[in-house]
Amino acid sequence: MEHSLWNHLPLLVRANSKESVEYILQALWRTRQTGLDSADRLVISDILQLPNDTDLDPLLVCLRMLIRRCVYENVSKDDIQKLFPEEVLPELQRLLTLLLQKFQTEWRADVFKDQVDFPRLKAMTWNMANQDAAEGTDPVAVINLKLQDDTQSHSEVKFQLGKDTLETMVKSMYCIRDQLSDLGGASSRQLSQGTNIV
Repeated sequence: MEHSLWNHLPLLVRANSKESVEYILQALWRTRQTGLDSADRLVISDILQLPNDTDLDPLLVCLRMLIRRCVYENVSKDDIQKLFPEEVLPELQRLLTLLLQKFQTEWRADVFKDQVDFPRLKAMTWNMANQDAAEGTDPVAVINLKLQDDTQSHSEVKFQLGKDTLETMVKSMYCIRDQLSDLGGASSRQLSQGTNIV
């Protein structure tokens, strides 16, 4: 974390209670994907008794980075205090460590719930079908996909493809395959990376 961001943590001393700091952390977690709206920003500015919010954004970025490191970097509860450099006031270290420890398990569970459970292809069958011969239409391929997700529930998807559509789809699949090959293990690292939303 950039050294300059730590300089904004003492603003938390302006909060009149531990519950106020807890509210700020919970608000940041609740809005981790959308960013704070103007009402949340106003409430936090009031809690911290800030005359204007020019100091608010650097503080929020610092807190979001702390939260991210606690949740995504597999930091044990005992090691949370080691995230702070010596220049952070001991009372702030203790307060933030206590609160981050309090919510770490819950927030990690939220991350697990946020992960989309994509079904996996278990089987694929296809056959050729002639549509109504009187219409003079070309034959189509009838594709039947059997899918399974992590809950072991099964689903089936059936659709028809004509020659032109099938050619387009196959070309797209080759492009996807090439992109996945280029990415390699990048997708496994995405969980540990986040965007700086304020």
